[in-house]
This record gives sequence, structure tokens and C-alpha cells, in this order.
Amino acid sequence: MPLTGIRILDLTRLLPGAFCTMLLADMGADVVKIEEPGTGDYMRWTPPLIGGQSALFNALNRNKRSVTLNLKAGEGRDLLLKLVDAAAVLVEGNRPGVMDRLGVGWEALSARNPKLVMCSITGYGQDGPFASRAGHDINYTATAGVLGLNGEAGGPPAPLSVQVGDIAGGGMQPAVSIVAALLAVERGGEGRWLDVSMTDGAASWLALPFAQAGGGEDVRRGAQRLSGRFACYRVYECKGGGYYSVGALEPKFWAALCGALGKPELVELQFVEGERQARVHRELEDVFATRTRDEWGPVLAPLDACCEPVLDLDEVARHPQIAARRLIDERATGVEVRPAVVMREDWRRMDPPGLGEHTGEVLAEVGVDADRLEELRKSGVV
Repeated sequence: MPLTGIRILDLTRLLPGAFCTMLLADMGADVVKIEEPGTGDYMRWTPPLIGGQSALFNALNRNKRSVTLNLKAGEGRDLLLKLVDAAAVLVEGNRPGVMDRLGVGWEALSARNPKLVMCSITGYGQDGPFASRAGHDINYTATAGVLGLNGEAGGPPAPLSVQVGDIAGGGMQPAVSIVAALLAVERGGEGRWLDVSMTDGAASWLALPFAQAGGGEDVRRGAQRLSGRFACYRVYECKGGGYYSVGALEPKFWAALCGALGKPELVELQFVEGERQARVHRELEDVFATRTRDEWGPVLAPLDACCEPVLDLDEVARHPQIAARRLIDERATGVEVRPAVVMREDWRRMDPPGLGEHTGEVLAEVGVDADRLEELRKSGVV
């Protein structure tokens, strides 16, 4: 596997850091979760539970090991520093300044291991007036402008069902940056500290809207080209309550769709504005309302005009394309989505770990024998 032999210490909790290190673990990295004794990652206890452990936690933490360490205790801190000696990466998600107060901030860690890549995932970054402000995905996307663009024209902003700030800004963005930083170290460079802001990551996904607005185009909620402005690119309600997605942007696709719907006169009106565009919307709404979603399938599927039914979550795994790609798997630990890009068929090596399941084997690498481990347990260090 591409990252086999790369040790990553994961001090994060909940979604962003877990998603980031899962991406790296699925590519072969040895990810060791460092968790608080007794409680661990808060997501472990978030319902629904399977065998006493959260299905949500399990979905994000395959291919990882778990060690419990009390970093507020001197001995726990010292053990983390020993683990850092042999690590390539440390990922943490505390507010700015917390790691320094624990005695394991960037200066301390880089002095100990100059090749270490430290990745700090926060809501707003390490500096700026919001650096220490509490927040969640809805707040980061609100600040970045993502939330304000989501929803229908004239209506309120609608929270996204996918956590763009958490997953894109706090998961995918740092994973890519970590791999790049590791490559730099491999080429002879020093380690580095990666300042990851989930707000910055969400804003970076708005590169095109910012460019459109800068060029004088109207990018209000519901007024963008790809958010309902044009009838050729939107979602239509069908008879009985189902929905169909239409993405017929290219003229050839739009012409094919209008022909199949019996509306050839609308072809030349694809990108008109104002009341004429509103008329196109109304006419297509009326047409789609004449059949159910499933009845539209045989009509639209042969067109190759970028039209697909909108699936509910419980329908996705049965879709022939999803099934053919073996994307979703049901396991004893819950439902999992495989890596979007599979590096090797044997990518899945371990089930999600129990809290502290690997404490003994990992600490044995830094000289902690069975007797000493029992002493550490009694004193609350592990």
C-alpha cells in the first residue's frame, strides 16, 4: 500500500479528523488513535450503537488502532512524546493553544522529531479574530458563504445534508496536505506544521461563485446557473412525490430532452432570462408532474441527456451502478462506504478498534512491559 510504514498519531475526535485519518489508513498508514481513558472519542457513544459502539464511529475508524493516554498527566505526556519519536504525522483538533498548554505543542514536538508533520484541524485556523471561537459545520459554512447560497430563491438558507466544512475542509483538505508534506520530508525536507481551517476549506469550494460574482454575475441563492436559475439544470417533482434531476446544460442534451418531453418549442429558450425563463420552468414542472419518478425512467434513460432519478438513501445501495462498483458494504460493525479510490483489493485490514484495544501492543514499542502497563492503568494514565 502507498502509505505502509507511515505511523500517524490521531488525537482528534468526532468527524473531521476521523475522516482525514481514515483516508490515510485506507491507503496503508498505521493510524493510532490517542484517546482519553474511560471516555475516548465522543463519537464512540453516539447512537445508533452496534455491540455497544457507535455505528457512526465504526464508519470512520476502520484500519486504525486505539491507545488510551491521559495527556494531562505527566507520564501520559511523556509516553506521547516517545510515540512521536517514531511517528511521521500527528493530527490534532484542539482549539489553538491547547497543545502548548499540555506541553506537546509544535515547538516541543518538532524539537523532538524534526521530520514530524503536525496537522492542526480547527474551525477557523490558528490566527484571526475567530481563532478560538467555538463552532460546528453549520457555522463554518455560514461564515464561508456556502450556507447562504444553498436553498431556493426567496427562501431561507437550507443546511446541507453533507458536512462540507467538516469533510472537505477538515477531512479531505488536510489529508492531501499531509501526503504532500510527507513527500517533502521524503525528498529531504524538514517536517512542518499544517494550519487547517475548516472555514477556509469550505470557502475554497466557492472558487467559481466568487469568480462569477467578481465578474459581475448574479450569484444570489437560487440564482446561479447550477442552482435553479435555468430550467435545464434543476430538480423536478414527479407525480406521487418522487423527484428527477435534470442536468441538460449542453444544447444537444437540452434539445434531446425537450424532444422527449414533447416540448421542442422550448429548445431555443434554454438560457433566456426573466419571465420567458419562468415560463420554461412552469412548462417542465407541468410535464414532469404527469408521471411518477419510476415511470419517467424508461422515457429518459435512453436519451443520454443527463437526467437521473433522485434516490432516497435506502435506495442507493441497490442502484445497479453503485452495486456494480461494490461501494457500500454491510458488516457486523455496521454499514461502510469503501474508499472512493481503491489502492489495492486488500485495503481493509482491521475492524474499528475498541477503546484502548491496542494500548499494550503500541506502548510495548516504547518499553512499557505488562507490569508497568498495569501500574499506569491503576494510576489513570492509560
